[in-house]
Amino acid sequence: MDSNAEPNKPTTQTIRRDNASYLRREVAIRLVRAYLQGTLIESADRIPFDMRPKNSEAPFRCCIYKERAIIRLRCLSALGFPVEEDDEFKPISEYAKRALERETPEGPVLTVVDVACKGCVKSRYMVAEYCQGCLARPCLVNCAFGAVSIVGGKSHIDPVMCKNCGRCMDSCPYKAIVRLRVPCEEACPVGAVHKTSEGRAEIDFEKCTACGRCMRACPFGAIMERSQILDVARRLVEREKPLVALIAPAIVGQFPHPIEKICGALVQLGFSHVQSVAAGADMTSVSEAEEFVERMKRGERFMTTSCCPAYVAAAKKHIPELMSFVSKTPTPMSYAAATAKKLYPDATTVFIGPCVAKRAEGLNDPNVDYVLTFEELGSLFVAAGIEVADAENHVFEAPASALGRGFPVTGGVAEAVKTVVELNKSTYPNLKDVEVKPICVDGLSPTGVRMLKLYATKECPGNLVEVMTCEGGCVAGAGTLGNPKAATREIKKLVAQSPKITDM
Repeated sequence: MDSNAEPNKPTTQTIRRDNASYLRREVAIRLVRAYLQGTLIESADRIPFDMRPKNSEAPFRCCIYKERAIIRLRCLSALGFPVEEDDEFKPISEYAKRALERETPEGPVLTVVDVACKGCVKSRYMVAEYCQGCLARPCLVNCAFGAVSIVGGKSHIDPVMCKNCGRCMDSCPYKAIVRLRVPCEEACPVGAVHKTSEGRAEIDFEKCTACGRCMRACPFGAIMERSQILDVARRLVEREKPLVALIAPAIVGQFPHPIEKICGALVQLGFSHVQSVAAGADMTSVSEAEEFVERMKRGERFMTTSCCPAYVAAAKKHIPELMSFVSKTPTPMSYAAATAKKLYPDATTVFIGPCVAKRAEGLNDPNVDYVLTFEELGSLFVAAGIEVADAENHVFEAPASALGRGFPVTGGVAEAVKTVVELNKSTYPNLKDVEVKPICVDGLSPTGVRMLKLYATKECPGNLVEVMTCEGGCVAGAGTLGNPKAATREIKKLVAQSPKITDM
Protein backbone atom coordinates (compact mmCIF):
# COMPACT_ATOMS: atom_id res chain seq x y z
CA MET A 1 0.00 0.00 0.00
CA ASP A 2 1.13 3.54 -0.75
CA SER A 3 2.24 5.15 2.51
CA ASN A 4 0.68 8.42 1.37
CA ALA A 5 -2.75 6.90 0.81
CA GLU A 6 -5.62 8.56 2.62
CA PRO A 7 -6.24 6.85 5.97
CA ASN A 8 -9.99 6.98 5.47
CA LYS A 9 -9.84 4.77 2.39
CA PRO A 10 -10.43 1.00 2.73
CA THR A 11 -7.31 -1.15 2.56
CA THR A 12 -6.54 -4.84 2.75
CA GLN A 13 -5.26 -4.24 6.26
CA THR A 14 -8.48 -2.85 7.71
CA ILE A 15 -11.79 -4.65 7.55
CA ARG A 16 -14.51 -2.08 7.95
CA ARG A 17 -17.03 -3.05 10.61
CA ASP A 18 -18.80 0.28 11.15
CA ASN A 19 -18.17 4.01 10.97
CA ALA A 20 -17.33 4.31 14.67
CA SER A 21 -14.45 1.83 14.52
CA TYR A 22 -13.47 3.21 11.12
CA LEU A 23 -13.12 6.72 12.57
CA ARG A 24 -11.16 5.38 15.52
CA ARG A 25 -8.68 3.74 13.15
CA GLU A 26 -8.38 6.85 11.01
CA VAL A 27 -7.36 8.96 14.02
CA ALA A 28 -4.77 6.36 15.08
CA ILE A 29 -3.35 6.11 11.57
CA ARG A 30 -2.95 9.85 11.24
CA LEU A 31 -1.18 10.18 14.60
CA VAL A 32 1.21 7.28 14.02
CA ARG A 33 1.93 8.27 10.43
CA ALA A 34 2.82 11.79 11.57
CA TYR A 35 5.14 10.35 14.22
CA LEU A 36 6.86 8.02 11.77
CA GLN A 37 7.38 10.97 9.42
CA GLY A 38 8.81 13.07 12.25
CA THR A 39 6.03 15.67 12.13
CA LEU A 40 3.76 14.65 15.02
CA ILE A 41 4.30 17.69 17.25
CA GLU A 42 4.00 20.10 14.33
CA SER A 43 0.94 18.50 12.75
CA ALA A 44 -1.04 17.00 15.65
CA ASP A 45 -3.17 20.09 16.20
CA ARG A 46 -4.21 20.09 12.55
CA ILE A 47 -5.69 16.59 12.57
CA PRO A 48 -9.27 17.67 13.45
CA PHE A 49 -9.10 20.37 10.77
CA ASP A 50 -7.62 18.03 8.16
CA MET A 51 -10.36 15.49 8.84
CA ARG A 52 -13.11 18.15 8.77
CA PRO A 53 -11.79 20.95 6.55
CA LYS A 54 -13.43 24.34 6.16
CA ASN A 55 -16.68 24.40 4.18
CA SER A 56 -17.00 20.61 4.33
CA GLU A 57 -20.17 18.90 5.43
CA ALA A 58 -20.45 17.33 8.88
CA PRO A 59 -21.36 13.70 8.11
CA PHE A 60 -22.38 12.74 11.65
CA ARG A 61 -22.98 15.82 13.82
CA CYS A 62 -24.72 19.17 13.64
CA CYS A 63 -21.64 21.02 12.38
CA ILE A 64 -17.96 20.57 11.62
CA TYR A 65 -17.03 22.49 14.78
CA LYS A 66 -18.55 19.87 17.04
CA GLU A 67 -17.01 17.11 14.96
CA ARG A 68 -13.61 18.76 15.29
CA ALA A 69 -14.05 18.96 19.06
CA ILE A 70 -14.88 15.25 19.20
CA ILE A 71 -11.95 14.33 16.93
CA ARG A 72 -9.64 16.26 19.24
CA LEU A 73 -10.79 14.14 22.18
CA ARG A 74 -10.42 10.98 20.09
CA CYS A 75 -6.81 12.00 19.51
CA LEU A 76 -6.28 12.22 23.27
CA SER A 77 -7.60 8.69 23.72
CA ALA A 78 -5.44 7.41 20.86
CA LEU A 79 -2.46 9.04 22.56
CA GLY A 80 -3.27 7.08 25.71
CA PHE A 81 -4.88 9.74 27.91
CA PRO A 82 -8.19 9.71 29.81
CA VAL A 83 -10.61 12.14 28.21
CA GLU A 84 -12.24 12.73 31.61
CA GLU A 85 -9.15 14.64 32.75
CA ASP A 86 -8.83 16.80 29.65
CA ASP A 87 -7.76 20.42 29.92
CA GLU A 88 -9.73 21.84 27.01
CA PHE A 89 -7.24 24.68 26.57
CA LYS A 90 -4.32 22.30 26.07
CA PRO A 91 -3.51 21.55 22.40
CA ILE A 92 -3.14 18.02 21.06
CA SER A 93 0.58 18.67 20.48
CA GLU A 94 1.12 19.10 24.24
CA TYR A 95 -0.51 15.73 24.89
CA ALA A 96 1.64 14.24 22.12
CA LYS A 97 4.80 15.53 23.84
CA ARG A 98 3.69 13.96 27.11
CA ALA A 99 2.93 10.67 25.35
CA LEU A 100 6.42 10.56 23.85
CA GLU A 101 7.96 11.13 27.28
CA ARG A 102 5.89 8.38 28.93
CA GLU A 103 7.85 5.31 30.02
CA THR A 104 5.00 3.04 31.12
CA PRO A 105 1.29 2.95 30.27
CA GLU A 106 -1.38 3.68 32.84
CA GLY A 107 -4.95 2.58 33.55
CA PRO A 108 -7.86 2.41 33.51
CA VAL A 109 -7.94 1.21 29.94
CA LEU A 110 -11.26 2.76 28.87
CA THR A 111 -12.37 6.38 28.63
CA VAL A 112 -15.57 8.20 27.62
CA VAL A 113 -15.69 10.99 25.05
CA ASP A 114 -18.72 12.52 26.73
CA VAL A 115 -19.38 15.12 24.05
CA ALA A 116 -19.68 12.28 21.51
CA CYS A 117 -22.32 10.53 23.61
CA LYS A 118 -25.81 10.96 22.18
CA GLY A 119 -27.40 10.93 25.62
CA CYS A 120 -29.71 8.08 24.69
CA VAL A 121 -33.08 7.90 26.40
CA LYS A 122 -33.37 5.50 29.31
CA SER A 123 -34.08 1.90 28.36
CA ARG A 124 -37.84 1.40 28.35
CA TYR A 125 -40.76 -0.24 26.58
CA MET A 126 -43.01 1.75 24.28
CA VAL A 127 -45.96 1.14 21.99
CA ALA A 128 -45.38 1.60 18.27
CA GLU A 129 -47.84 3.25 15.88
CA TYR A 130 -49.02 -0.05 14.45
CA CYS A 131 -50.75 -1.10 17.71
CA GLN A 132 -54.20 -2.38 16.63
CA GLY A 133 -56.01 -1.82 19.94
CA CYS A 134 -57.14 -5.43 19.80
CA LEU A 135 -59.94 -6.99 21.82
CA ALA A 136 -57.67 -9.45 23.61
CA ARG A 137 -55.38 -6.71 24.97
CA PRO A 138 -52.85 -9.23 26.36
CA CYS A 139 -50.42 -6.41 27.13
CA LEU A 140 -52.86 -4.93 29.63
CA VAL A 141 -53.91 -8.28 31.07
CA ASN A 142 -50.36 -9.54 31.56
CA CYS A 143 -48.92 -6.40 33.14
CA ALA A 144 -48.62 -7.03 36.88
CA PHE A 145 -47.82 -3.42 37.71
CA GLY A 146 -50.70 -1.54 36.14
CA ALA A 147 -48.38 0.26 33.76
CA VAL A 148 -50.44 -0.48 30.63
CA SER A 149 -53.63 1.40 29.85
CA ILE A 150 -55.75 2.11 26.78
CA VAL A 151 -55.59 5.67 25.50
CA GLY A 152 -57.39 6.67 22.31
CA GLY A 153 -58.07 3.03 21.47
CA LYS A 154 -54.39 2.03 21.64
CA SER A 155 -52.12 0.73 24.36
CA HIS A 156 -50.06 3.15 26.39
CA ILE A 157 -47.21 2.35 28.82
CA ASP A 158 -46.63 4.57 31.84
CA PRO A 159 -42.81 4.77 32.14
CA VAL A 160 -43.06 5.60 35.85
CA MET A 161 -45.03 2.48 36.73
CA CYS A 162 -43.28 0.17 34.25
CA LYS A 163 -40.78 -2.26 35.78
CA ASN A 164 -39.22 -3.29 32.45
CA CYS A 165 -40.26 -6.92 32.83
CA GLY A 166 -41.10 -7.25 29.12
CA ARG A 167 -44.30 -9.25 29.53
CA CYS A 168 -46.27 -6.77 27.43
CA MET A 169 -43.80 -7.07 24.56
CA ASP A 170 -43.76 -10.85 24.73
CA SER A 171 -47.55 -11.10 24.73
CA CYS A 172 -48.35 -8.61 21.92
CA PRO A 173 -49.61 -10.58 18.89
CA TYR A 174 -48.61 -7.73 16.51
CA LYS A 175 -45.16 -7.17 18.03
CA ALA A 176 -46.24 -3.56 18.38
CA ILE A 177 -44.46 -3.13 21.70
CA VAL A 178 -40.73 -2.58 21.40
CA ARG A 179 -37.92 -1.94 23.81
CA LEU A 180 -35.78 1.14 23.41
CA ARG A 181 -32.28 0.13 24.38
CA VAL A 182 -29.12 1.93 25.46
CA PRO A 183 -26.46 -0.14 23.63
CA CYS A 184 -23.54 0.53 25.98
CA GLU A 185 -25.60 -0.24 29.10
CA GLU A 186 -27.10 -3.34 27.50
CA ALA A 187 -23.67 -4.63 26.50
CA CYS A 188 -22.11 -4.30 29.96
CA PRO A 189 -22.52 -7.60 31.84
CA VAL A 190 -21.87 -6.09 35.27
CA GLY A 191 -23.77 -2.78 35.24
CA ALA A 192 -20.66 -0.61 35.17
CA VAL A 193 -22.04 1.81 32.55
CA HIS A 194 -24.63 4.33 33.63
CA LYS A 195 -25.92 7.84 32.90
CA THR A 196 -24.68 11.02 34.51
CA SER A 197 -27.11 13.72 35.63
CA GLU A 198 -26.60 15.28 32.18
CA GLY A 199 -27.64 12.02 30.51
CA ARG A 200 -24.15 11.14 29.24
CA ALA A 201 -22.52 7.74 29.57
CA GLU A 202 -20.11 7.18 32.45
CA ILE A 203 -18.09 4.15 33.52
CA ASP A 204 -17.88 3.11 37.15
CA PHE A 205 -14.35 1.74 37.19
CA GLU A 206 -14.93 0.11 40.57
CA LYS A 207 -17.36 -2.20 38.78
CA CYS A 208 -15.77 -2.26 35.31
CA THR A 209 -14.03 -5.45 34.16
CA ALA A 210 -12.43 -3.79 31.11
CA CYS A 211 -14.11 -6.23 28.71
CA GLY A 212 -14.64 -3.44 26.17
CA ARG A 213 -18.08 -4.61 25.12
CA CYS A 214 -19.51 -1.15 25.77
CA MET A 215 -16.91 0.31 23.42
CA ARG A 216 -17.85 -2.08 20.66
CA ALA A 217 -21.58 -1.59 21.24
CA CYS A 218 -21.71 2.23 21.31
CA PRO A 219 -22.88 3.34 17.84
CA PHE A 220 -21.50 6.84 18.43
CA GLY A 221 -17.99 5.73 19.34
CA ALA A 222 -18.27 7.64 22.63
CA ILE A 223 -16.46 4.93 24.61
CA MET A 224 -12.85 4.42 23.61
CA GLU A 225 -9.75 2.66 24.84
CA ARG A 226 -6.63 4.45 25.98
CA SER A 227 -4.32 3.25 23.27
CA GLN A 228 -0.66 2.29 23.56
CA ILE A 229 -0.09 2.46 19.81
CA LEU A 230 2.17 5.52 19.96
CA ASP A 231 4.23 3.95 22.76
CA VAL A 232 4.86 0.91 20.55
CA ALA A 233 5.57 3.05 17.48
CA ARG A 234 8.15 4.98 19.50
CA ARG A 235 9.91 1.77 20.56
CA LEU A 236 9.89 0.54 16.96
CA VAL A 237 11.58 3.74 15.80
CA GLU A 238 14.12 4.04 18.63
CA ARG A 239 15.04 0.32 18.66
CA GLU A 240 17.02 0.75 21.86
CA LYS A 241 15.99 -2.76 22.87
CA PRO A 242 14.87 -5.86 20.98
CA LEU A 243 11.10 -5.96 20.49
CA VAL A 244 9.20 -9.23 20.85
CA ALA A 245 5.71 -9.50 19.36
CA LEU A 246 3.50 -11.97 21.22
CA ILE A 247 0.69 -12.90 18.84
CA ALA A 248 -2.57 -14.24 20.24
CA PRO A 249 -3.96 -17.29 18.38
CA ALA A 250 -7.15 -15.33 17.60
CA ILE A 251 -5.23 -13.43 14.91
CA VAL A 252 -6.16 -16.16 12.45
CA GLY A 253 -8.96 -14.77 10.29
CA GLN A 254 -8.37 -11.14 11.27
CA PHE A 255 -6.39 -10.30 8.15
CA PRO A 256 -6.99 -11.71 4.67
CA HIS A 257 -3.50 -13.21 4.62
CA PRO A 258 -1.73 -16.34 5.94
CA ILE A 259 -0.20 -16.13 9.40
CA GLU A 260 3.30 -16.35 7.87
CA LYS A 261 2.65 -13.11 5.97
CA ILE A 262 1.44 -11.35 9.12
CA CYS A 263 4.56 -12.43 10.98
CA GLY A 264 6.68 -11.20 8.09
CA ALA A 265 4.94 -7.84 8.18
CA LEU A 266 5.69 -7.58 11.91
CA VAL A 267 9.39 -8.18 11.22
CA GLN A 268 9.22 -5.56 8.48
CA LEU A 269 7.60 -3.21 10.98
CA GLY A 270 10.64 -3.57 13.24
CA PHE A 271 9.97 -6.43 15.65
CA SER A 272 13.07 -8.50 16.44
CA HIS A 273 11.17 -11.65 17.32
CA VAL A 274 7.64 -12.96 16.73
CA GLN A 275 6.28 -15.57 19.10
CA SER A 276 2.96 -17.40 19.18
CA VAL A 277 0.90 -17.09 22.35
CA ALA A 278 -0.68 -20.40 21.30
CA ALA A 279 2.51 -21.99 22.64
CA GLY A 280 1.68 -20.34 25.96
CA ALA A 281 -1.84 -21.74 25.64
CA ASP A 282 -0.35 -25.22 25.46
CA MET A 283 1.38 -24.53 28.77
CA THR A 284 -1.90 -23.29 30.24
CA SER A 285 -3.64 -26.48 29.06
CA VAL A 286 -1.15 -28.71 30.84
CA SER A 287 -1.13 -26.64 34.02
CA GLU A 288 -4.91 -26.29 34.24
CA ALA A 289 -5.31 -30.02 33.65
CA GLU A 290 -2.95 -30.76 36.54
CA GLU A 291 -4.75 -28.26 38.76
CA PHE A 292 -8.13 -29.70 37.80
CA VAL A 293 -7.06 -33.21 38.76
CA GLU A 294 -5.68 -32.01 42.11
CA ARG A 295 -8.93 -30.15 42.88
CA MET A 296 -11.10 -33.16 41.99
CA LYS A 297 -8.92 -35.43 44.14
CA ARG A 298 -9.50 -33.02 47.04
CA GLY A 299 -13.23 -33.36 46.52
CA GLU A 300 -13.89 -29.88 45.15
CA ARG A 301 -17.13 -29.54 43.20
CA PHE A 302 -15.76 -27.77 40.11
CA MET A 303 -13.07 -25.49 38.70
CA THR A 304 -13.45 -22.57 36.29
CA THR A 305 -10.86 -21.61 33.72
CA SER A 306 -8.76 -18.45 34.16
CA CYS A 307 -7.87 -17.44 30.61
CA CYS A 308 -10.41 -14.61 30.19
CA PRO A 309 -9.19 -11.62 32.25
CA ALA A 310 -12.56 -9.87 32.03
CA TYR A 311 -14.27 -12.91 33.54
CA VAL A 312 -11.70 -13.17 36.34
CA ALA A 313 -12.19 -9.44 37.05
CA ALA A 314 -15.96 -10.01 37.12
CA ALA A 315 -15.53 -12.83 39.62
CA LYS A 316 -13.32 -10.69 41.87
CA LYS A 317 -15.62 -7.67 41.81
CA HIS A 318 -19.07 -9.19 41.47
CA ILE A 319 -18.97 -12.89 42.39
CA PRO A 320 -16.47 -13.15 45.26
CA GLU A 321 -17.99 -16.46 46.36
CA LEU A 322 -16.77 -17.92 43.03
CA MET A 323 -13.11 -16.94 43.42
CA SER A 324 -12.12 -20.11 45.28
CA PHE A 325 -13.22 -22.10 42.20
CA VAL A 326 -11.23 -20.01 39.67
CA SER A 327 -8.09 -21.69 38.37
CA LYS A 328 -4.80 -20.25 39.63
CA THR A 329 -3.05 -21.18 36.38
CA PRO A 330 -1.48 -18.23 34.52
CA THR A 331 -3.01 -17.17 31.20
CA PRO A 332 -1.43 -17.96 27.82
CA MET A 333 -0.29 -14.32 27.59
CA SER A 334 1.41 -14.60 30.95
CA TYR A 335 3.23 -17.80 30.02
CA ALA A 336 4.28 -16.45 26.61
CA ALA A 337 5.55 -13.17 28.06
CA ALA A 338 7.51 -14.95 30.80
CA THR A 339 9.10 -17.20 28.17
CA ALA A 340 10.01 -14.20 26.02
CA LYS A 341 11.63 -12.38 28.96
CA LYS A 342 13.60 -15.52 29.82
CA LEU A 343 14.87 -15.88 26.26
CA TYR A 344 15.47 -12.16 25.74
CA PRO A 345 15.93 -10.51 29.18
CA ASP A 346 16.45 -7.01 27.78
CA ALA A 347 13.60 -7.14 25.30
CA THR A 348 10.40 -5.11 25.23
CA THR A 349 7.36 -7.38 24.93
CA VAL A 350 4.24 -6.38 23.01
CA PHE A 351 1.19 -8.60 23.28
CA ILE A 352 -1.06 -8.31 20.21
CA GLY A 353 -4.56 -9.67 20.67
CA PRO A 354 -8.30 -9.26 20.29
CA CYS A 355 -9.10 -8.00 23.73
CA VAL A 356 -9.25 -4.70 25.62
CA ALA A 357 -9.20 -6.62 28.92
CA LYS A 358 -5.77 -7.98 28.04
CA ARG A 359 -4.53 -4.39 28.29
CA ALA A 360 -5.76 -4.29 31.88
CA GLU A 361 -4.10 -7.66 32.54
CA GLY A 362 -0.88 -6.41 30.97
CA LEU A 363 -0.73 -3.46 33.37
CA ASN A 364 -0.38 -5.97 36.21
CA ASP A 365 2.04 -8.36 34.51
CA PRO A 366 5.71 -7.35 34.86
CA ASN A 367 6.60 -9.39 31.78
CA VAL A 368 4.18 -7.54 29.48
CA ASP A 369 5.34 -4.07 28.49
CA TYR A 370 2.62 -3.09 26.01
CA VAL A 371 -0.63 -4.43 24.60
CA LEU A 372 -2.06 -3.74 21.16
CA THR A 373 -5.34 -4.93 19.67
CA PHE A 374 -5.64 -6.37 16.18
CA GLU A 375 -7.37 -3.16 15.18
CA GLU A 376 -4.36 -1.15 16.32
CA LEU A 377 -1.99 -3.53 14.54
CA GLY A 378 -3.90 -2.91 11.32
CA SER A 379 -3.54 0.83 11.90
CA LEU A 380 0.21 0.42 12.45
CA PHE A 381 0.59 -1.44 9.17
CA VAL A 382 -1.32 1.24 7.28
CA ALA A 383 0.54 4.12 8.96
CA ALA A 384 3.89 2.51 8.15
CA GLY A 385 2.87 1.81 4.56
CA ILE A 386 3.29 -1.95 4.97
CA GLU A 387 1.24 -4.18 2.70
CA VAL A 388 0.90 -7.53 4.43
CA ALA A 389 0.37 -9.35 1.12
CA ASP A 390 3.86 -8.28 -0.02
CA ALA A 391 5.66 -9.24 3.19
CA GLU A 392 8.11 -12.14 3.24
CA ASN A 393 6.94 -15.28 4.98
CA HIS A 394 8.10 -15.65 8.57
CA VAL A 395 7.30 -18.46 10.97
CA PHE A 396 6.78 -18.38 14.72
CA GLU A 397 9.85 -19.14 16.79
CA ALA A 398 8.00 -21.58 19.08
CA PRO A 399 5.64 -24.29 17.77
CA ALA A 400 2.09 -24.70 19.07
CA SER A 401 -0.34 -27.59 19.09
CA ALA A 402 -3.91 -27.83 17.86
CA LEU A 403 -5.10 -27.46 21.46
CA GLY A 404 -3.38 -24.11 22.00
CA ARG A 405 -4.55 -22.79 18.65
CA GLY A 406 -8.15 -23.61 19.53
CA PHE A 407 -8.26 -21.40 22.63
CA PRO A 408 -9.89 -18.34 20.94
CA VAL A 409 -13.15 -20.18 20.20
CA THR A 410 -15.78 -20.96 22.81
CA GLY A 411 -15.20 -24.47 24.11
CA GLY A 412 -11.55 -24.50 23.06
CA VAL A 413 -10.08 -24.06 26.54
CA ALA A 414 -12.32 -26.68 28.13
CA GLU A 415 -11.61 -29.11 25.30
CA ALA A 416 -7.87 -28.61 25.72
CA VAL A 417 -7.98 -29.27 29.48
CA LYS A 418 -10.20 -32.32 29.00
CA THR A 419 -7.88 -33.72 26.31
CA VAL A 420 -4.79 -33.36 28.48
CA VAL A 421 -6.52 -35.05 31.42
CA GLU A 422 -7.61 -37.95 29.19
CA LEU A 423 -4.09 -38.30 27.78
CA ASN A 424 -2.63 -38.52 31.28
CA LYS A 425 -5.00 -41.32 32.24
CA SER A 426 -3.01 -43.78 30.14
CA THR A 427 0.17 -42.76 31.98
CA TYR A 428 -1.26 -42.45 35.47
CA PRO A 429 -3.78 -45.23 36.25
CA ASN A 430 -4.88 -43.46 39.45
CA LEU A 431 -6.57 -40.83 37.26
CA LYS A 432 -8.99 -43.29 35.69
CA ASP A 433 -11.77 -42.29 38.07
CA VAL A 434 -11.36 -38.55 37.28
CA GLU A 435 -14.10 -37.63 34.85
CA VAL A 436 -14.16 -34.25 33.10
CA LYS A 437 -17.65 -32.77 32.70
CA PRO A 438 -17.15 -29.46 30.88
CA ILE A 439 -19.74 -26.71 30.49
CA CYS A 440 -19.28 -23.39 28.73
CA VAL A 441 -20.63 -19.93 29.53
CA ASP A 442 -20.60 -18.42 26.06
CA GLY A 443 -20.77 -14.67 26.62
CA LEU A 444 -21.07 -13.17 30.08
CA SER A 445 -24.31 -11.35 30.84
CA PRO A 446 -26.23 -10.30 33.96
CA THR A 447 -28.04 -13.63 33.71
CA GLY A 448 -24.70 -15.42 33.40
CA VAL A 449 -23.38 -13.64 36.48
CA ARG A 450 -26.40 -14.79 38.47
CA MET A 451 -25.97 -18.32 37.14
CA LEU A 452 -22.31 -18.41 38.20
CA LYS A 453 -23.34 -17.27 41.67
CA LEU A 454 -25.70 -20.24 41.83
CA TYR A 455 -22.89 -22.55 40.73
CA ALA A 456 -20.74 -21.27 43.58
CA THR A 457 -23.39 -21.41 46.31
CA LYS A 458 -25.60 -24.32 45.26
CA GLU A 459 -25.08 -26.78 42.42
CA CYS A 460 -23.03 -26.79 39.24
CA PRO A 461 -24.05 -29.11 36.36
CA GLY A 462 -20.42 -29.78 35.46
CA ASN A 463 -17.01 -29.84 37.09
CA LEU A 464 -15.01 -27.79 34.55
CA VAL A 465 -16.55 -24.41 33.71
CA GLU A 466 -15.16 -22.38 30.83
CA VAL A 467 -16.25 -18.74 30.87
CA MET A 468 -15.86 -16.46 27.85
CA THR A 469 -16.94 -12.85 28.38
CA CYS A 470 -17.46 -12.34 24.65
CA GLU A 471 -20.01 -14.51 22.88
CA GLY A 472 -18.16 -16.83 20.53
CA GLY A 473 -14.91 -16.44 22.41
CA CYS A 474 -11.88 -14.22 21.85
CA VAL A 475 -12.71 -13.99 18.15
CA ALA A 476 -15.45 -11.54 19.16
CA GLY A 477 -13.25 -9.35 21.34
CA ALA A 478 -13.59 -5.57 21.28
CA GLY A 479 -10.27 -5.16 19.47
CA THR A 480 -10.92 -7.50 16.55
CA LEU A 481 -11.18 -6.64 12.88
CA GLY A 482 -12.76 -9.71 11.32
CA ASN A 483 -16.20 -11.25 11.41
CA PRO A 484 -16.29 -13.63 14.43
CA LYS A 485 -17.99 -16.47 12.54
CA ALA A 486 -15.56 -16.25 9.63
CA ALA A 487 -12.61 -16.09 12.04
CA THR A 488 -13.94 -19.15 13.87
CA ARG A 489 -14.00 -21.11 10.61
CA GLU A 490 -10.40 -20.12 9.84
CA ILE A 491 -9.22 -21.08 13.32
CA LYS A 492 -10.90 -24.48 13.07
CA LYS A 493 -9.21 -25.05 9.72
CA LEU A 494 -5.81 -24.29 11.25
CA VAL A 495 -6.55 -26.48 14.27
CA ALA A 496 -7.34 -29.39 11.96
CA GLN A 497 -3.96 -28.95 10.26
CA SER A 498 -1.94 -28.45 13.46
CA PRO A 499 0.05 -31.14 15.31
CA LYS A 500 -1.40 -32.86 18.34
CA ILE A 501 0.16 -32.01 21.66
CA THR A 502 1.47 -35.60 21.86
CA ASP A 503 3.39 -35.11 18.60
CA MET A 504 5.39 -32.14 19.87
